[in-house]
Amino acid sequence: MDYFFIILMGFFIVIANIIGFISYRKKKNLYFSAFTILLLAIFFGALGGTLAIIIIRDPFALFYGMQLGYYLMINSGIVFIIAILATVVKKYNSKNI
Repeated sequence: MDYFFIILMGFFIVIANIIGFISYRKKKNLYFSAFTILLLAIFFGALGGTLAIIIIRDPFALFYGMQLGYYLMINSGIVFIIAILATVVKKYNSKNI
């Protein structure tokens, strides 16, 4: 059962990043992509917690959803830092040209 939840966690993280990438391709904005992943952290955290409660039938399974949401929030923070670095590099390169 442990492997199922680890695979599910990896699946949710990959899906959130793919949806964030698609939102980046549509809007051409890394900040919007980071915000999308942040919103998906809330959604997938709730979905993962609900699935864990249904499968395990234990109220403490809700903490699985919180852990999943935490990892996705860290992922969103990393994308946000990358967006800031990309903006700084872009501004620096435009000033030097």
